[in-house]
Amino acid sequence: MSDYRRVYIPGGCYFFTVVTYCRQAIFADGRDVARLRQAFKTVKAKRPFELTAAVVLPDHLHCFWQLPEGDANYSVRWQMIKTDFSRRMAAEVKADAAKTVWKPRFFEHCIRDEADFQRHLDYIHYNPVKHGLTDSPANWPHSSFRRFVAGGEYPLHWGNAGVPASADFDRE
Repeated sequence: MSDYRRVYIPGGCYFFTVVTYCRQAIFADGRDVARLRQAFKTVKAKRPFELTAAVVLPDHLHCFWQLPEGDANYSVRWQMIKTDFSRRMAAEVKADAAKTVWKPRFFEHCIRDEADFQRHLDYIHYNPVKHGLTDSPANWPHSSFRRFVAGGEYPLHWGNAGVPASADFDRE
């Protein structure tokens, strides 16, 4: 096992990758995406954070969080989200299936500056295209991309003409 040490910066902005156990396509079912959204809402009510951007794919998700000033504990939030989701799943499906939902741990990256933020934001929004799930970021239903388009931060057809240079890196 590695000696990986996480970076905890109070009020920090973080990029996360969270993967399902054995890359199970749990989130191919829209009901499970809804359960995940509810888990996020429940945890945000108890341990606030801003979910700046996100994409949910069948076997993993990427997102940005902005933590409150003076608070750096994203690990407890992920534990709570994973637990809440697993309990919701167990309540509606076979309980044994909910025991092995998540790959242990998660990947985190503390955002350093605006360029780093934009690069990871592009990565989040291009990810469904990268994985061959859609031909356009705008067509993926489980993404914050359309909200960013509505806010004028992306053109609607961004990412349709190939991999944007800023989104061409691998975090999975």
